[in-house]
Amino acid sequence: MQLPLGPQTPAAIQLIRWIFSPMSFMDECVRRYGDIFTLNLGKNNQNLVFVSNPQALQQILTQDTRADFHAPGELNVLFKSLLGDNSVICLSGAQHQRQRQLMMPPFHGDRMRTYSHVITQITAETLAEVQIGQTFDVRTTTQTITLRVIMQAVFGLNRGERAEQLARLLSELLELGSSPLSVAMLYLPILQQEFGGIGPWAIQMRCQQAVDALIYAEIQERRSQPDFTRTDILSLLMAAQDEVGESMTDVELRDELMTMLVAGHETTATALAWALYWLHKLPAVRAKLVAELDRLGPDPDVTAVMKSPYLDAVCNETLRIYPVGMLTFPRVTTKAVNLAGRELPPNTIVLGSIYLTHHREDLYPQPNQFRPERFLDRHFSPFEFFPFGGGARRCIGSAFALLEMKLALAQILSQWELELVDQRDVHAKRRGLVTAPERSIQLRVKSQRSKVESNPNSIDRIAEDSQLTASEVAL
Repeated sequence: MQLPLGPQTPAAIQLIRWIFSPMSFMDECVRRYGDIFTLNLGKNNQNLVFVSNPQALQQILTQDTRADFHAPGELNVLFKSLLGDNSVICLSGAQHQRQRQLMMPPFHGDRMRTYSHVITQITAETLAEVQIGQTFDVRTTTQTITLRVIMQAVFGLNRGERAEQLARLLSELLELGSSPLSVAMLYLPILQQEFGGIGPWAIQMRCQQAVDALIYAEIQERRSQPDFTRTDILSLLMAAQDEVGESMTDVELRDELMTMLVAGHETTATALAWALYWLHKLPAVRAKLVAELDRLGPDPDVTAVMKSPYLDAVCNETLRIYPVGMLTFPRVTTKAVNLAGRELPPNTIVLGSIYLTHHREDLYPQPNQFRPERFLDRHFSPFEFFPFGGGARRCIGSAFALLEMKLALAQILSQWELELVDQRDVHAKRRGLVTAPERSIQLRVKSQRSKVESNPNSIDRIAEDSQLTASEVAL
């Protein structure tokens, strides 16, 4: 039984290419070997099968909790140094299901409504810090927005010494982990040496320990001074119990908080930056979206914004063309499996390539063009368009991410006239374990758009209309 074809270059060469230029490497492989190919990137000459065939992806993502495949968290070892052993990303089986069930409630139903005011308020406050005529780095600004939002959502914190320290250290930690050297250290544990406390791994670990100290201090303060009126995610997770009545330990809480802080901040910030780039790179797209938002009236309610078809198409096209996550989490065959005509032996590691699937010519003609209309012209299945992964490992916070992305874009476009400073094309590159723009994207504030009388059903009135307390609004 033979694995699908792939490059015959030494594993070390393949790993170097994967670390430094993953997207061009995948593009080359799909051209030479087709939509199912094998790379050698792991330890002990471990072969990994990359899949961008929608029929095969359907088989993988619908069978990952059944007979043919399973989705072991142990294979997500690259995330452990940052997120911890108890992160939902790194757990398997019953433990994974338990943590996932404990984490799901804050991201669904009426809870989502309370985030809306926070998102729009923080977006407005952040952009107001930039003066008319000034330029600003888009990704730095979107990171500020998403970090402030997630800090309020997770901790109910936006101001105060601990909040400011945690925000600063998290940004520093993510920046330290963004370089190719940091990625190489994750793939090659032999590089994880402290060199007397002055090496890059030592610096990263010190920053990690400082973040951990602040998170544990917050957990201990909540345990010693319980406040059952709080509705931030930390408070909800501390109160949550599994089927046998057990709550999360401090270590479990820390790991899940890190997962949400990192995954709920870095990824959405990048997606927002890309959306703003494309909207100002392509004035016709921006004009069409602004016209749609203007038709909703001043300060439209959340439902109207979330149902706006062209806004939805813009967000989807942003997540398609340069998906922040290039791959699904790995699956492993539990037995010999026929995958789209290829016979895979038991214990084969399989990864869905989100990037390659989103660039299939047969699904997305002229895939390198940003064209939101493609999402108005047809419906794509969850195996053709899956920016948040799929199956048992689909991102828990996907609804929150889309809420934040849409409301932030609506707020920015409705309130400010911006222009792209540099019209040169920007492409994606690796940033840590995800992707990001290859260089700084600069926007200039031209003017502030006029704002008329508020709609009583607007986003800004949600907190008042729902009679939410200050702590609930801070969620």
